[in-house]
Amino acid sequence: MTQTPFVVQPSFEQHLIYGGITWQQFKLIQAGFAESPGIKLFYYDGEIEIFMPGREHEFFKTIIGMLLELFCLEMAIEFEPTGSMTQEREGEVSAQADESYCFGVSKPIPDLAIEVVFTSGSPKKLQRYQALGVPEVWFWQDGLFSLYRLRSDGYEKISCSEIAELATLDIDLLARCVLIAQTSRLEAANTFRNALKP
Repeated sequence: MTQTPFVVQPSFEQHLIYGGITWQQFKLIQAGFAESPGIKLFYYDGEIEIFMPGREHEFFKTIIGMLLELFCLEMAIEFEPTGSMTQEREGEVSAQADESYCFGVSKPIPDLAIEVVFTSGSPKKLQRYQALGVPEVWFWQDGLFSLYRLRSDGYEKISCSEIAELATLDIDLLARCVLIAQTSRLEAANTFRNALKP
């Protein structure tokens, strides 16, 4: 009897970055990865990043999304989760956030992009989102959120969301509950929900 092999999902994320790539070359590479779920591609300024997220990365991005959606449900906020959909500006930039959202009504460019960062910094990521015109970007790194709002001259770091629907969201509470979720998802959700009650 032949045993079916199995693959253990690596707990670490992997990045491959190549420069000197044209948009046309990027589109060919993108087409080549079309049948490879779990691999994310980014392009900006002649550079392509091929990203294979690990288990820890996927855990945090999912927990952040779960809690943010719980906030919207508890506060009766209409939202559209757009996940890691590909956002592109033809010939210039392509990006896939870890999570992204429209609030109120659906829009071609999400109101919010969220990135979980373990091995690569935020400056290049912000440049990509600026080229796309994403109004607000959040980074989760080392147990903390960093929030950025797009201004006329680039992104400015902010302490709380300027998205009207998220104005009452306590970012420190959100971060604390994301960390609690490492031990218990149920406790994280209950702590978060209870703190939202008047």
